[in-house]
Amino acid sequence: MTTLKDIQMGVKYKVAQINGSGAVKRRIMDMGITKGTELVVRKVAPLGDPIELTVRGYELSIRKNDAELIIVE
Repeated sequence: MTTLKDIQMGVKYKVAQINGSGAVKRRIMDMGITKGTELVVRKVAPLGDPIELTVRGYELSIRKNDAELIIVE
């Protein structure tokens, strides 16, 4: 299983699963990252945190520890 933290820039991926529970999972889903959503990593900060994504036609920055909870295919 590949997490969002480990994927290549510029490649389109689909969200397979969101790990975590409670408020963390709800916050990720509120940002528009749900099962089946396609996303692309646009940029990664020099120290690796945050990661900039394109999700549902808008740009989104997400922390590396939150990206570890998102399984992609």
